[in-house]
Amino acid sequence: MKDVSLESAHLAVAAAVAKSEEMGVKMNIAIVDAGANLKAFARMDGAWLGSIDISIRKARTARMFDMNTGEIGKLSQPGGALFNIEHSNGGLITFPGGIPLRDGSDTVIGAIGVSGSTVEDDHAVAQAGAKAIA
Repeated sequence: MKDVSLESAHLAVAAAVAKSEEMGVKMNIAIVDAGANLKAFARMDGAWLGSIDISIRKARTARMFDMNTGEIGKLSQPGGALFNIEHSNGGLITFPGGIPLRDGSDTVIGAIGVSGSTVEDDHAVAQAGAKAIA
């Protein structure tokens, strides 16, 4: 199994922090490895304490299902194929801000999760982090 390196995880965090600063938001940023274990984490000064756990769970959710958490959210609405999935695996997050990390051959090597603002902002910051190592 390929895995995100510590160096790449730090690059993703740095890119996400830079995007957060550009947007004027304070974020919690989590990187998990291919096994969904925490690899790197940053809490920007003043970022919400409640978003620490959310960012980690977004990253774990994105890695466990190898898709953006916002996409899982669409499938988990009442009547959807994944309704109530957020109650599995010790608790998942099914709204935007979690993105799988892929290497040059499109293999999933981990995931990034971001929380601290609107879900649109969270997703934009996560995209910046993922793009830094794509």
